[in-house]
Order: sequence, then structure tokens, then C-alpha cells
Amino acid sequence: MTCNVHILKQSVVLTKCDAIVNAANTSLLGGGGVDGAIHNMAGPDLLKACSALGGCETGSAKITKAYNIKTAKYIIHAVGPVYSGRTSDPQLLGSCYSSALNLALANSCSSIAFPCISTGVYSYPLNKAADVVINSLEKWAAEHKDANLEIYLCCFRQEEYDSYLALNRGDEFTL
Repeated sequence: MTCNVHILKQSVVLTKCDAIVNAANTSLLGGGGVDGAIHNMAGPDLLKACSALGGCETGSAKITKAYNIKTAKYIIHAVGPVYSGRTSDPQLLGSCYSSALNLALANSCSSIAFPCISTGVYSYPLNKAADVVINSLEKWAAEHKDANLEIYLCCFRQEEYDSYLALNRGDEFTL
């Protein structure tokens, strides 16, 4: 089995796949950026579902239905770290990606789309985040050799897209 990675210059909410990932905060009750956009598009039932989940720890993820977002079946709410420069930052960022992938696999998803997590108001440097993300995906794929998953890394800003391309993997590759 294989995991194929596609780097796209588009919003995660426009990506047709089984699960889209929300760059959530620990409350899961909505916020700014992609979190606000996902909550607005999904409608009030998402807020009710997220309230029932009781929050989420940094580095973890939880799953809900996609509600009014017609391009996906599920929303996986992943909480990345606020960048501090501490040695725990890469582990927490990588963990929220692998937690989201685990939920996708557990819910029989064949495709998942991620926004750039923690690189907005959480201030994670783009080049460092891109490196952590690709390394985390590679590690996860090595540990889940039976997984067959299309992974979309969605970049809303050109700088995000460029940070992935700077890793010299191209915009499509297999793990």
C-alpha cells in the first residue's frame, strides 16, 4: 500500500476528500483563520458537536461529521502548538498530524486534506513547519505500511506552498 502526498495551492475547505483537517484551538469552539472558515461553512451543528467533545490537547486531534461542508465526510480537529522555540514544538506539531492520520485510518478514510497547522497566529516558522510535517508524514507512513491514503497539504498562502517546494520533493510524491 502507499500514501501519496499532493501539495496544493488552495484552501482546505475546497478540497474534495473524505476528511478535512481543521487547525483548531484547544477549546474546539472555533476561532480565526481556517478554524473560523470551517465553523462558518459547517454550520451550527459543528459547534454543538465540538462542545460535546470537551476540548482537545495540543498535539492531539478529534473527529466530527462535516455537516454542511459538502466536499468532505469528516472534519478532524487537530491542535498544533503555539510556536515558542522549545524542543517540544516539533514533537507537538508532528503529533497533531499523526493523530489526524490515525483518526482518518480508523474511520476508513482514503483521503485527507490538511491546512498548514500552527503557521498563522500560532507563529510556527513556515520552513521549520514544512520540514516537521514531511518528516512526520514519512514516519507515520513507515509505521502504517498497510495504509493506502491520499494526503493533501493545502496551502492558502503562496509562502506556505513555497516552503514545501523548498524541501525539493516536488508537489506530488509517494511516502
